[in-house]
Amino acid sequence: MTLTADRTRKPAADHRGAGKRSRQGRETFVLMLPALVPVLIFSVGPLLYGIFLAFTDARSGRNAVTSFVGLSNFGDLMTDADFWASFRIGLIWAVSVTVLQFLASLGLALLLNEDLRFRSFTRVLVLVPWAMPPVVIGLMWRLVYHPNAGILNSVLTDVGLLDHNIDWLNDFSIALPAVIVVGIWTGMPQTTVVLLAGLQGVPKELYEAGHMDGASTFRRFWSITLPQLRPVIVTITSLDFVWNINQFGLVYVLTQGGPGGQTRLPMLFAYEEAFRYGFFGYAATLGVAFVIVVLAVLGLYIWRQMREAN
Repeated sequence: MTLTADRTRKPAADHRGAGKRSRQGRETFVLMLPALVPVLIFSVGPLLYGIFLAFTDARSGRNAVTSFVGLSNFGDLMTDADFWASFRIGLIWAVSVTVLQFLASLGLALLLNEDLRFRSFTRVLVLVPWAMPPVVIGLMWRLVYHPNAGILNSVLTDVGLLDHNIDWLNDFSIALPAVIVVGIWTGMPQTTVVLLAGLQGVPKELYEAGHMDGASTFRRFWSITLPQLRPVIVTITSLDFVWNINQFGLVYVLTQGGPGGQTRLPMLFAYEEAFRYGFFGYAATLGVAFVIVVLAVLGLYIWRQMREAN
């Protein structure tokens, strides 16, 4: 009888436990709802509307009629030479800024990880570019690159490296490298902070063991620091690539895509199609296509890094 009674009570207890978990789930959802509603309205909603526009011929104009065109916009995109030129420039920009930004940030993080004087003050200074809006950064660097009144030409002329002023942002061969330098400077703070946090999480016992085994400084860096930082490196470089490939405000303030489209990133190209020429449907197609490409490249990159890590 006791065994029979226990067997009859267990389903009731399980039912009460399931009911309690269900009630907790509903309460959690209700508490999260105020945070989810803005996300749905301001993020998911515009994303879905943009995907819808990509399959239409939406244009600017009060009396413009929008029609469903299916994959016609994507077909036009595949044969658009201007898009492919912008795509190439975007890849050069994103890869260059991401790689060089990582290398510079890693060196700075290693330096800030040492027990140096004024280390805390220096760490605060590193965050200055991060605290500045992209528009302010763009205007500041426009003054730095100014051909006549810019500090860069003045310094290089004073030290004898230049014998004439250079119009950095309007020279066809120099504009893109000049903008890349600004992109590296702008994105270094967050990358440095993340790498510095990763360095501080590396157990000191590993360095002590390597030192006792006679490993050199470079050997300890290559065999201890980099393997320990690998997950952090994969994460921050992936995020940096996404941020850089979607860059708009900084480059728009610096060059507006000029000279002659030499710095016209894909987001600038989409902006011009939408707000200069009024082709909203085609601009949305650019955005959707580029998101797919970025996700594919990013997924391949992360897969390779994880495979090497294992």
